[in-house]
Amino acid sequence: MRKLQVAIVAPSLDILGGQAVQADRLLRAWRGDAGIEARLVPINPTAGALGRLGNVRYVRALVSELAYLPLLVRELAHADVVHVFSRAYFWFLLAPLPAIVMGRAFGCPVVLHYHNGEAPDHLKRSPVARAALARVNRIVVPSRYLADVLGECALTTSIVPNVIDLERFSFRVRDPLRPRLLSTRNLHRLYNVECTLRAFQIVQRHRPDASLTVLGSGSRERALRLMAEALRLTNVRFLGRVPHDAMPGYYADHDLYIQSPDVDNVPNSVVEAFASGLPVVSTDAGGIPRMLTNLEHGLLAPVNDHEGLARHVLRLLDEPETAQRIVRAARRASEAYTWPRVRPEWLHLYRSLVAASANRALCRPSPRLGK
Repeated sequence: MRKLQVAIVAPSLDILGGQAVQADRLLRAWRGDAGIEARLVPINPTAGALGRLGNVRYVRALVSELAYLPLLVRELAHADVVHVFSRAYFWFLLAPLPAIVMGRAFGCPVVLHYHNGEAPDHLKRSPVARAALARVNRIVVPSRYLADVLGECALTTSIVPNVIDLERFSFRVRDPLRPRLLSTRNLHRLYNVECTLRAFQIVQRHRPDASLTVLGSGSRERALRLMAEALRLTNVRFLGRVPHDAMPGYYADHDLYIQSPDVDNVPNSVVEAFASGLPVVSTDAGGIPRMLTNLEHGLLAPVNDHEGLARHVLRLLDEPETAQRIVRAARRASEAYTWPRVRPEWLHLYRSLVAASANRALCRPSPRLGK
């Protein structure tokens, strides 16, 4: 049987984030597979080639778009399935929308893979996005939360979980559990790392030996560094952007995972913490309560409640039995995100769409011959 050719339209790892990580994991997982040949069509084909111009936001977007559109034409012309990772707001118009339009023009079934935790606001504000999503062959989301959000817009979805390679993350139960906290969210406003810093201030009052490592980059980095100084925090390290292949080592070197987003879906970082044996303390934003049951797989506090987050961290440090029970349950939950569980769902989806597309082509009436 001929391999299905799948064009995965997504950011490369030059734009480090959940979509790039998931696209890279899918590409690695399909490599050498007997049924699928997948290739990346990067939405950022000029990344790393712009020099200083790459720091100018709109210049970068324009140059990237001029390279991206011809690349779409070349790559999608040979695809059996077009698998498009979706971005939100203005970026939806620049990356997913052209891929949807071109995929449809080439007669390929189009899968729109919607990850964004900002979906409620994005779809409310953008009739263009709602119309585009209504015209793809299948919308895939990684969580029941997003399925419900899109359902409110009368959009039908399929749920396929994110993928994680458990072999890359070494699980161990921390005994003793030490106050070595890790945060891995990008430093943007919606992830509210400010709340994490305020929570850490309370933790450090009770445990002066506590440390916090902050990974990630973003528009709030300078403000967060200044905030840490103003709060007189000690043992805080801002390490900036870290290559994804290096992430397992950071999980292995820490004991607790903390995050405080205001908006979210099903973050990869939480599953990575599950797989590594770090108890998770998080705010209950978006789809997080659907993947992390409070007191079972981690501890949840209301959005922007730094005092609640601090109480949870201190509770875990004071109750090692609770922490150990939680990390074991979380590790079991992480198995739902492994490739052997997820592969059959993607394979069935791709094949069913190609078969349906072929049937529609056969059912089209032949053009009448002229007399």
